[in-house]
Formats: sequence, C-alpha cells, structure tokens
Amino acid sequence: MAHYAFLDENYIVTEVIVGRDESNFDWERHYGDIRGQLCKRTSYNTVGGVHNNGGQPFRKNYAGIGFVYDPVRDAFYPQQPYPSWVLNEQTCLWESRVPYPDDGKQYRWNEDELCWDVVPEVD
Repeated sequence: MAHYAFLDENYIVTEVIVGRDESNFDWERHYGDIRGQLCKRTSYNTVGGVHNNGGQPFRKNYAGIGFVYDPVRDAFYPQQPYPSWVLNEQTCLWESRVPYPDDGKQYRWNEDELCWDVVPEVD
C-alpha cells in the first residue's frame, strides 16, 4: 500500500489517496493519467525529512491537502503559516525566527509582535 498526492497546476495538493505499491510499475504516471493531474507518491511515515520507523525518508513530509509540492526540492511542505516564518531547507517545515519556549507552557505565535504569547489556562 502506498499514498499518492494529486496536484493542481500550481503544485498544490488537492487530494491524497491510498494506492498500489509495486516497484515495477509507474503508479504516479498511472494515477496521474487517470485523473489528468500531476500525481506524486508521498510517505505517511516521513516528517521533516525523517522517517518515523527508521526507513528512508521520502519527499521531506507527508503530503496534506493544501500542501505545496516543490519539484526543485522534490519535497512537500505546508503553506506558510505567517509572513515572518522561514522555510527550513533541511526539513521543509516553516519556523519562526524566535524559538518556541521550552518551559512546559503552551504558546501561540503573535505575528504583530513577532513573539510567542502564553496561552491562558482554562479552569
């Protein structure tokens, strides 16, 4: 079993399906021809360029609906969440320029102030 992402003309993922996994056949082309869309295989176990089970990472990240496929990097990555965030070239994940605090509290990004705000605890 393998997963395949269908892309629109802007290389945005429109759908992810489960399909066949046979190395002696070009399933990307097969599924793409059926739909008339570009199709790229994606690995459910790959996040940030690391395979969760110690296997070979594949296209940096598992494709999700709305993700971008970059043919130069041969990688999937999410849409940029905030204008100030930069794409990490190694992981193909977006990062703030300010590290997330490591104090056990929950934070949310404040784009206006370019900082992490503490999320108030709910009673």
